[in-house]
Amino acid sequence: MPNAQTDPNTSVRRLIGLTGSISTGKTTVSNYLAKTYNFPIFDADIYAREAVEPGSPILNQIVERYGSDIMTTSGTLNRKELGNIVFHHPKERYWLEQQIHPYVRDRFLSAIDELPLHSTVVLVVPLLFEANMTDLVTEIWVVFADEEQQLNRLTERDKLTLEQAKARINSQMSIQEKCNKADVVLDNSSTQQHLCQQVDAALLR
Repeated sequence: MPNAQTDPNTSVRRLIGLTGSISTGKTTVSNYLAKTYNFPIFDADIYAREAVEPGSPILNQIVERYGSDIMTTSGTLNRKELGNIVFHHPKERYWLEQQIHPYVRDRFLSAIDELPLHSTVVLVVPLLFEANMTDLVTEIWVVFADEEQQLNRLTERDKLTLEQAKARINSQMSIQEKCNKADVVLDNSSTQQHLCQQVDAALLR
């Protein structure tokens, strides 16, 4: 089990690192934890979106690298176009992550520092392992679903082609490898009720 390194008092907090692969059900679990248990939820995806808001230094760096075509007509980042670049070119994905991950880590650290002692909080970090953020949490929960379910959810939810969906899945560490590194594995291959029952049981550990 990883040890949080944010400050000397972090060990008395329960910091759940919730991760998984793309479209395995992380949002379902975090929403349940927030609604049922009223736990604070800190989401890496929200911080990553903040990092590329109009006028931000990181967005300016992205535009400098890829040109103005990476922007929408309303002046925001064209995420779909950026995804088409980084999910097919590992070097570009690595470059982008080097810009965004430090910002996300700093936002997590600031949020954790403001927590009262003896609190439980959930850090939703899709790239928890890939971004080397396991030191921020005291336990790791991985939400699992098989690839066929992932592909179905991605193509339906994000309107991606099968090739695009596979590229996004393959850009991350395999779900099996993540499960092998987890303290808790939540199986989301059945019903939502079954998933929530596993969450309830995991909180009693």
